[in-house]
Amino acid sequence: MANSILLSGGTILTHDSKDHVKAIKADLLIEGNIIAKIEKGIVASPGTQVIDCTDKILSPGFIDTHHHVWQTLLKGRHANQTLLDYMPAGNFTSSLHDPSDIFWGELGGCLECLDVGTTTVVDHAHMNYSPDHSKAGIAATVSSGIRSVFCYSVTPLVSSWSPFALEQDLLADWVIKTLEELASQAPFNNGVVTLGFGFDGLFLPKEIVVNLYNKVKSLGIKVITSHYVRGALMGSHSLCSILHSYSLLDSTVLLSHASNATPEDAVLLKETNSHVSSTPSTELQMGHGMPVAFSSLGITSQCSIGVDCHSNNSASMVSEMRLLLQSSRSLYNETFTEKGLAGKRLNVQVEEVFNLGTILGARSISLEKEIGSLQVGKKADIVIFDTLNPSMICAAEHDPVAAVVLHSGPGDIDAVIVDGVFRKENGKLKNVKIKGKELWDGVKGKNTLEWRDVALELVKRRAILQAKCDKLDMDEAMKGLIAGFYIDESKIVDSI
Repeated sequence: MANSILLSGGTILTHDSKDHVKAIKADLLIEGNIIAKIEKGIVASPGTQVIDCTDKILSPGFIDTHHHVWQTLLKGRHANQTLLDYMPAGNFTSSLHDPSDIFWGELGGCLECLDVGTTTVVDHAHMNYSPDHSKAGIAATVSSGIRSVFCYSVTPLVSSWSPFALEQDLLADWVIKTLEELASQAPFNNGVVTLGFGFDGLFLPKEIVVNLYNKVKSLGIKVITSHYVRGALMGSHSLCSILHSYSLLDSTVLLSHASNATPEDAVLLKETNSHVSSTPSTELQMGHGMPVAFSSLGITSQCSIGVDCHSNNSASMVSEMRLLLQSSRSLYNETFTEKGLAGKRLNVQVEEVFNLGTILGARSISLEKEIGSLQVGKKADIVIFDTLNPSMICAAEHDPVAAVVLHSGPGDIDAVIVDGVFRKENGKLKNVKIKGKELWDGVKGKNTLEWRDVALELVKRRAILQAKCDKLDMDEAMKGLIAGFYIDESKIVDSI
């Protein structure tokens, strides 16, 4: 593996100080894991790997700020489900996964992310059924090579499926001890994987919540993520207001969805520099409400984009950008068409949604000085698109940003570089070396895996998981879920 890589003659998508994207024809030199130069006519030193990028677009790696990466074995089962359907069939089937299932599901999810151009993922890892579950997840993440904020999560544990019931002690001693242990070992893989924290227990007493957050921050954790969906199922309370009243709302807080957020929420988010991850596919399908990133709340500067559940939809950040962009445009355009009028211009430009998946994603996790744009001195996290492919041809010559957001697909991604290392090259994922054995040493046999090895293991484990699911009564589980979460069943209706 070359210590230096020269990407020669490509179209490089750079950001200026105001986040405007400028496409320039230049060379890009990587030394180690850092972008060392961006200029024309760079002369390669001996031993440098030179890649001809004449007909390529070089984009910042995409940053996915909300994803449950362990869920690979569940793919395909949520296609026609609402949020309430998903909870027992998806969320709580983590109880059916042993640590080995988590390892392979996590590895498959990370590799899917890399394949579609995601170089950084905020992983809300709500599958913490034992210390080994989370350790296996981290080991898989490290093995994949992806950059990750692995958010060790306080997980509601299923104690019984019939009748459906959850463990009452969210913060058992082992949960905190494992957090402390992992924090003492973090970061992992030479800093590529850092430790975050996932928490959805803000219904607990104030003293418990405040002490927990203080504990987490004292361990050096800089990202704390929580789901926030205001509505009929999860209630109308404001997590922003709760956190602010506890003096906990700050730049460490990353809220997923913030569906139906209030104007007061918007003020608090901006005042405290807290952030939101919009996940268009799941929000639009599962009844959360319209994504807030381009809403009238005016909080785009605090927003980013996430995939949420690759068990429900593709892990492609480009797909999420496109869906967010066009759904926001549609909603805006409808205000004119319903009055028999036509708007003069669109409300959202392509560059704005591209930024949500790159530089604004980096800001949401306080990594904007390291990733999120192609700039000398930043980490070499890069996606390379082949502009001679049928889908991108001509669009790339006219508007490279539009070519990426509106015309590209995963098959157009020629290469993905994370921390200066090729994780996809010539259109194919690179082999994976099993790492993280000091955390969890549950993989037997090969130490180096091709994608086909991973795929065959996933197919085998999916069948075993499905057999377990077939024995469960999901209707009974849903009834237990409604009762356990104090959901007002009268608000769940077929039509209005």
